[in-house]
Amino acid sequence: MTQTIELPIWLLVIVGLLAAWVVLERLLVPGVRWFFRRRVNAVISEINRRTHLRIPTFSLTKRRVLIDRLVYDPELLETVRHHCEETGKPWEVALDEIERYAREIIPAFNAWIYFRWGTEFSRRLVQRLYRVRLARGTQRALQQDLPANTSIVFVINHRSNMDYVLIAYLAQRFTALSYAVGEWARVWPLRPLVRAMGGYFVRRHSSSPLYRRVLERYVQMAVANGVVQAVFPEGGLTRDGAFRDPRYGLIDYMVRAHDPNGPRDILFVPVAINYDRVIEDRSLLADPARRRRRRSALSAALGTLIILGRSLRRRWRGRFYRMGYAAASFGQPVSLNEWCREQDLDPRHLRRSRRLVYTRRFTRFLMDEVGQVMPVLPVPVLATILLSEPGRAWDREELQRRYAEIIDRLDERAPLAFIPRRRPVYAVQAGLRMLRVRQLIQAEANGFRITPGEEPVLGFYANSLRHLLLADGAENGVEAPCRTAATALAAGETQDTRRR
Repeated sequence: MTQTIELPIWLLVIVGLLAAWVVLERLLVPGVRWFFRRRVNAVISEINRRTHLRIPTFSLTKRRVLIDRLVYDPELLETVRHHCEETGKPWEVALDEIERYAREIIPAFNAWIYFRWGTEFSRRLVQRLYRVRLARGTQRALQQDLPANTSIVFVINHRSNMDYVLIAYLAQRFTALSYAVGEWARVWPLRPLVRAMGGYFVRRHSSSPLYRRVLERYVQMAVANGVVQAVFPEGGLTRDGAFRDPRYGLIDYMVRAHDPNGPRDILFVPVAINYDRVIEDRSLLADPARRRRRRSALSAALGTLIILGRSLRRRWRGRFYRMGYAAASFGQPVSLNEWCREQDLDPRHLRRSRRLVYTRRFTRFLMDEVGQVMPVLPVPVLATILLSEPGRAWDREELQRRYAEIIDRLDERAPLAFIPRRRPVYAVQAGLRMLRVRQLIQAEANGFRITPGEEPVLGFYANSLRHLLLADGAENGVEAPCRTAATALAAGETQDTRRR
């Protein structure tokens, strides 16, 4: 006699889901993991053959392993012990806190995403928007043979959020970069993408001593293991086109644990970035009252999309021009070992107050080196000339003559990157076209004149070169509205950190 067994539909669904989960976990997931791991390993092997600097094993270590290494770092555990003794906080609570900080900070670098997707995206984006140039001859700063135990730190000025994309694109032939990213990127889907690209998050205004110590130990571990760092000492975007006063937190983390007589050296590579157009220029020039009212991420994104939409519309109508030149220039690397020997100091044995004096001096020296290799582009030079006599109407021939004078004067003083090199006729033509598209100047019968009210925008671009013209002495009557922070620092403090 046949007996029928009835099962509730919900129990049947649960049994089916459990069976599907077992099949997925035991059969499909391992195969998928093997497939992607094989592709990632192939990419790593290709990149290590193609790039000048190999990807360090530290970047390829599983994130869970890095978190454990950081949480149970002996120096960090000693800090936790002192913190618990001072505050009375239970040991387990403090450990949970530093583990939460470690999870927040440590990236999840993925070589396939970085070199297959990230660099391709950055290439397409910057080439659609700009005429990208890497200054001639500066590649030698990165292509020279480096000792095996050498860490690289790129020190970069910060003019636009496009800096991250531009440097990642230009440096892809050399190595992969690790950025310190602010809290603005800790939103989905930016957070997993930034981590996969090797970026780590920084709470810039955190007052927690444990958090600062966790961040410090991670930076020191990454540098000690050869992870190439990209640092923006200004801590934020320029507000007037000039250098901001540098912050030295991340550089101090690197300096304070460095042994100048040890086997590993740290090379700081100055990198200067300049643009014919910064997408955020008008937002950066907004009055202080507006800047204090922080824009939401949605409003900032909408503003960028509006600008890109207008560019696409002009492209559709056949009137699209790329936003001029975007250029980067790499200076000669600065050896931390050599600098410490010149100063006759060992940072590990200095009191904090005395060490910070040297760190500030070193950071200012690096920013001065960044300023000395600033690319000279058409729009900044034309803005400098136009602002020398704001009410004047300039004819094209006079602009070309003044442009050539400035280039000749700067060329005699330092090996700067001139884009396009020594072609004032073409440079003036390209610069005027960009200024007219943006309606910063207006054409008249007797020449070109600044559009009323647009002087601050032109000053933003002129200030990117003002420190070079001031260092050259008299500016031949050319004046810009703001004085750079780098020049102010140089005037207030004797520069005694010259390299050999």
